Amino acid sequence: MEQAEDLSQYPLELTGKNVPMVRFKKVAKRYGSLTVLEHLDLDVAEGEMVTIIGPSGSGKTTVLRTLMTLERINEGVIYVDGKPLTHMEKDGKLVPASQKYLRAMRSKIGMCFQHFNLFPHMTALENCMEGPVHVLGIPRKQARERSEELLEMVGMADKRDQHPSRLSGGQQQRVAIARALAMRPKVMLFDEVTSALDPEVIGEVTNVIRRLVSDYNLTMLMVTHQMGFARDISDRVCFFYRGRIEEQAPPSELFGDPKSDRTRQFLSAVKEAV
Repeated sequence: MEQAEDLSQYPLELTGKNVPMVRFKKVAKRYGSLTVLEHLDLDVAEGEMVTIIGPSGSGKTTVLRTLMTLERINEGVIYVDGKPLTHMEKDGKLVPASQKYLRAMRSKIGMCFQHFNLFPHMTALENCMEGPVHVLGIPRKQARERSEELLEMVGMADKRDQHPSRLSGGQQQRVAIARALAMRPKVMLFDEVTSALDPEVIGEVTNVIRRLVSDYNLTMLMVTHQMGFARDISDRVCFFYRGRIEEQAPPSELFGDPKSDRTRQFLSAVKEAV
């Protein structure tokens, strides 16, 4: 049985100027003897768009899954909006969080997956309204108005009464983005949201994300294999290798003049595969 970690080294809350919206502090994630994240340190500022790239098995998606509390971390602490994500204060110490605390912290985070995960028996509008009404307790009229605005924003207003089976992959992904935004998150996560789409509809989704970057002050973390999109849209790109950040820089620097041999090898391999 794994020994409990001493969490006294970590603050109960992040305070002061320039507190990051997301902070990974010495975060480790293991599956038995396999280490997926190796004492990861990563700060994401409020309103920043950070893209994570790297080879398969480098820990990219695990970063997002631990933020969504879909995976339990083994060491370290994750902070969101200044507060620990999976721990809470009790008697002046950090302890594992209660379900009530976890629900409150999860409400600050929205995620769009590679596969859209829409409710098949609900229309596009109903999919967007479900969370605000039943999780946030927002009145149906207010939730409907908000959902209609978001469907308009993603170019899906004319499909609001359609069920997912009647929508293309690109249309379903745009509804999924609207549904996540309907929960009013402070942080949005995108996990390979274009990889399951046909090439001719990828632009539908990337254009929506571009608009989010330009028009909303959301903090965003994205995992993608589309290097051109990452270069165009990101404030910072992090290249992951074996559970750590091998290199991070503004996209013009990382793609134009990578410092690490591993980064150069990866980008060369990706370019050759295109």
